[in-house]
Amino acid sequence: MSGSAWNTWILTLVTFIPLAGAVLLLFLPRRDRDIKWFALFVSLITFALSLHLPTYLHRGQPGFQFEINIPWIPTPNIHYHLGVDGISMWLVVLTTFLTPLCVLISWKSVHERVKEFFILLLILETALLGVFVSLDLFLFYFFWEFTLIPMALIIGMYGHERRVYAAVKFFLFTMIASAFMLASIIFLYAKTGSFDYVTIQNAVRDGASFGITGHALGWLFLGFFVAFAVKVPIFPLHTWLPDAHFEAPTAGSVMLAGVLLKMGTYGLLRFNLGLFPDQSRQNQSWIMVLAIIGIIYGALVAMVQPNLKKLVAYSSVSHLGFVVLGIFSFTQLGVDGAVYQMLNHGVSTGALFMLAGIIYERRHTFDLDEFGGLATPMPIFAAFFLFITLSSLGLPLLNGFVGEFLVLSGAFQAKMIWGILAASGVIWSACYLLWMYQRVFFGKVKHSVNNTLPDLSARERAALWPASIAALVMGVAPVLWLNIIDPAVHSVLAPLAQTTAQVVR
Repeated sequence: MSGSAWNTWILTLVTFIPLAGAVLLLFLPRRDRDIKWFALFVSLITFALSLHLPTYLHRGQPGFQFEINIPWIPTPNIHYHLGVDGISMWLVVLTTFLTPLCVLISWKSVHERVKEFFILLLILETALLGVFVSLDLFLFYFFWEFTLIPMALIIGMYGHERRVYAAVKFFLFTMIASAFMLASIIFLYAKTGSFDYVTIQNAVRDGASFGITGHALGWLFLGFFVAFAVKVPIFPLHTWLPDAHFEAPTAGSVMLAGVLLKMGTYGLLRFNLGLFPDQSRQNQSWIMVLAIIGIIYGALVAMVQPNLKKLVAYSSVSHLGFVVLGIFSFTQLGVDGAVYQMLNHGVSTGALFMLAGIIYERRHTFDLDEFGGLATPMPIFAAFFLFITLSSLGLPLLNGFVGEFLVLSGAFQAKMIWGILAASGVIWSACYLLWMYQRVFFGKVKHSVNNTLPDLSARERAALWPASIAALVMGVAPVLWLNIIDPAVHSVLAPLAQTTAQVVR
């Protein structure tokens, strides 16, 4: 295949190879070992192909690349339109990076309906990738809703005691919120006759010619915002998240925290800021307040959690508050940091959930009081846990520091009080994460069973090493990512700068 053909079809291959692998798994005999190796092979192939994107992306060039745009359904006017820019491309790579790690971490923890589990995991990967590459709003909404099915089934079939309750709650919250986005998409199609993202973007900016009033744009903004706010989730729409995280199996929690929540922050950036710059500016203040409340509230609730997994779950509410803060700072530094923090959170929190799953396999509990002194019987596990904990709290030279520094810099530029309040979240995160580490690994071994816990196996180390290396490289060489992110962010912020200039005049 020629280079140009690769560029045309690479997004299709990356998106649908996991789905093809899931279909092939249906025909494999129920030999668990063969199924696991095949799922790992498919996920690794997908990751390898996704590396074509950062390798051949034209750096410094804004706009969408690797585009394919083929008419699909004539009435309504739906196109098979895929493309990525410097924002969505890294989320594609993050998804393909985490999936093989999820396969490895689930190797021993899934004992029943093994074939179905890995089929659902591969289907989920395709659905998530489709969200980030779709440039047709119908296609985007299809993949957006499609993610609910495999994720809900993974939680409901392979989770813990209250798994069905958590799966139904997750499904209902996100599906009901998505109905508001669907109404907005249908309205835009009725006015423009197209689902194409760029076409709608141009039409919205010339709303008078299409009969789209400023009042209508305000409601459209809110329609998209509600769907994305629940998915992030933004306080106070976060109540489904702790239950979903706690009840989900380890791989479900990793994909949920690592990628699924980024659908919300990606949507805020791509659609709310991208389509409705004026309305984004008008609603900035109260959204920033909710983001700051989420940062502080999530951290404080995490501090009082007696449960390891719920503590990490509430840390997601806090950390994703930083992402929303950076997006709605409307500054280059803030939005660059928000995109980078999406990737950081996927790596660090995904690894924290893997570590929590590893200890659960040995003790079958997440209760922090059941641990203590584990650094003695499990020194390698303790070293990995400390490294990932430090990356999550934002230690300099690790990935979390870069994202939080850029977000806070952008927040200070936008309004000093926002930066001051958000900065307190960094202190709280250090408190709950370091206290968690102390309770699990230091002091005397409280329960005799902990003395005999085995340290990490080669498979578990193989799952944790890539995340740890990524956390380090992203901390010492962020320019590798930011050089690609920056032009895409600049193109998103350009209309917002014009809005500000018009207000000033």
